[in-house]
Amino acid sequence: MTIKIRLPGGVLKVKQRHELRRREHKGEVPVWQFGKYFVIWWPSTIPDRPSKSSNTNEELEMNIPSTGEST
Repeated sequence: MTIKIRLPGGVLKVKQRHELRRREHKGEVPVWQFGKYFVIWWPSTIPDRPSKSSNTNEELEMNIPSTGEST
């Protein structure tokens, strides 16, 4: 049972523990627990899903060897 309420500035969701997404469980978005229910606020400034292109760019930056020559 997931309840989604679209509001100006984001989406308010009400879920049970087994329905939480990884980013909600990790606390990357504001989450409050009321008994067995969780209230999650997804601001419109945070994308629902992390973009694959940003992850790829970070991996590329980490794996590029330095171009400086040692003498």
